[in-house]
Amino acid sequence: MLKHIQLFLKGMAMGAADVVPGVSGGTIAFITGIYEELIGSISSVNKDTFKLLFRGQFRELWTSINGNFLAVLFAGIFTSILTLASVLTFTLEHYPILTWSFFFGLVAASVWMMGRTVKQWNVNALLAFLIGTVVAYAITEMGTTAGSDAPWYLVLSGALAICAMILPGISGSFILLLLGAYSTVLAAVANRELLTIAYVGIGAVVGLLLFSKGLKFIFERYYNFTIALLSGFLLGSLNKLWPWKEVLETFTKHAGTEKEEMVALSVQNLAPGSDWPTALIFALFGAALVLGLEFAGKKLK
Repeated sequence: MLKHIQLFLKGMAMGAADVVPGVSGGTIAFITGIYEELIGSISSVNKDTFKLLFRGQFRELWTSINGNFLAVLFAGIFTSILTLASVLTFTLEHYPILTWSFFFGLVAASVWMMGRTVKQWNVNALLAFLIGTVVAYAITEMGTTAGSDAPWYLVLSGALAICAMILPGISGSFILLLLGAYSTVLAAVANRELLTIAYVGIGAVVGLLLFSKGLKFIFERYYNFTIALLSGFLLGSLNKLWPWKEVLETFTKHAGTEKEEMVALSVQNLAPGSDWPTALIFALFGAALVLGLEFAGKKLK
């Protein structure tokens, strides 16, 4: 029972990270020591799994997919997303500098945490780290699209976002932001708009089942290179989390309707403002939280 409570809390930490653009739930899974079991469990779903389902062999099915682990973990993830969506919407609107500072510190510490797990920093690892940094930085410099509320677009957004969510260093919510679907999904979760959630969920399930198998294959054969690459992803993503920004271009989404909102299409980073001391405190708190999660992850294994 205690093990399940601990796993549920790790799931809640992953869910909290997944809600925020720039922070990956996969990073939380990695530093709390459950990442490889998560990928292995998800990738275990195959044609044999569906045969067990159609034959009514539910106990064997549950065992084959590590059902207890997945059920408890995803219960924690979804509980966190449902309860924190409204809170984060509020803090990002009213305290953006402090909120982004907290997540900047969290991800900055994660770069060091993940980099420590690289078994050998050789030329290939350094090259992978550099490639990851450049790619992630380039992604953060991409302009946001206006997006769409069409079902097919929501399904596609869910599939792409979930692939990013299980990668340490790549934020699924940031992918939603680039696709112009972040505010739509966040509002749907906060307001319990079940149809929108269902469309995104369908895409997420499909993307998760397909992507996890490839990711498991890569981890098993190119672990050192992959971890170095993902460490670079984390470093490059810090560009997106820099707290002080100026909006250069906006787009009015759902103009003339009750859902009308301003979407930032492009932004640029600015020098720290006069509130930098307080922001630094929040950044240090975020970094300390990562260190605490890793410590707890080791103790609770």
